[in-house]
Amino acid sequence: MSRFLKNTYAKLEAYTPGEQPKDGEYIKLNTNESPFPPAPEVTEVLEKEDIERLRLYCDPTSAELKGKLAELYGVSSENVFLSNGSDDILNFSMMAWSGKGAVFPDITYGFYPVFAELHGVEYEEIPLKEDFTVDASDYIARDKLIFIANPNAPTGIEMPLSEIERIVASNSDTVVVIDEAYVDFGGTSALPLIEKYENLLVVRTFSKSRCLAGGRLGYAFGCKALIEDLEKIKYSTNPYNINSLTAKLGCATVDADSYYTDRCKEIIKNREYTAKALETLGFTVLKSKSNFIFAKSDKISGEDLYLKLKKRKILVRHFSKERIRDFNRITIGTKAEMDALLENTEEILKEI
Repeated sequence: MSRFLKNTYAKLEAYTPGEQPKDGEYIKLNTNESPFPPAPEVTEVLEKEDIERLRLYCDPTSAELKGKLAELYGVSSENVFLSNGSDDILNFSMMAWSGKGAVFPDITYGFYPVFAELHGVEYEEIPLKEDFTVDASDYIARDKLIFIANPNAPTGIEMPLSEIERIVASNSDTVVVIDEAYVDFGGTSALPLIEKYENLLVVRTFSKSRCLAGGRLGYAFGCKALIEDLEKIKYSTNPYNINSLTAKLGCATVDADSYYTDRCKEIIKNREYTAKALETLGFTVLKSKSNFIFAKSDKISGEDLYLKLKKRKILVRHFSKERIRDFNRITIGTKAEMDALLENTEEILKEI
């Protein structure tokens, strides 16, 4: 880094994205991407005219996409916020509502502490329980901005909606952000609660269940006032943060909702199949409601298994935090990809 960088930023421990190999030879089970392509209607929607119109600015309001999402989820357009991936929304939330500090679990999505450090926000990381669940009691009446990924990452475990509501109801003077990046894989959404609580923001993404990770498109639901807060930050940073091609792809994605519902069902089926097979091999597998599983074996360390699988051209995600270093997060792919993972894992265990 240069000698000109602010000390605040020089000390940042930046978020580390999952590996993205360029050779294309790997089975990628490390970044929770969908193994399926977008719906046919999505891949066919772009025309030559759209490319030619790139010389013009996109619609900063993304009105058409907002309207489609509002209709799909039964809310008003004024309750919808759109941004360049859900990470932008989490960042904007930290900027907007963290005046009293922030609270989130110690084992969760790695961007929460990064955003807090980036904006100089005092934050507290609350340890998960022994079974890796989030204890709602730890978040009652905290009077700080709260982030909860539900289902959580990297564990995949879901907190019941009744517990989410307890947290939201007890923090009426601060905002609670429920990050639902993985909710479509068997979770229960907090969306119905936004009509009841003005301090609730529900964040979603097109990256996982909607097979559009490369498109960078996120959205959130909340009361009109919260959405206006986010719009104010957006228009103060980058009003054109959703390009016209992504917006058009997003509209086509919403129109093809049934295609993605079917793909989610397939991933859930593959998840249960893989979890059961790993348990047969002696693994401990946490109960997941996500498009990944979190698993460990007493026969091999998490790092060794990750490295041995990588040599065999299979990527999973390993974390170095002390409490979870024996686990690996395994994205659920196609049945063939999961069979390849299981076959290679069994061979590795036999070798040792």
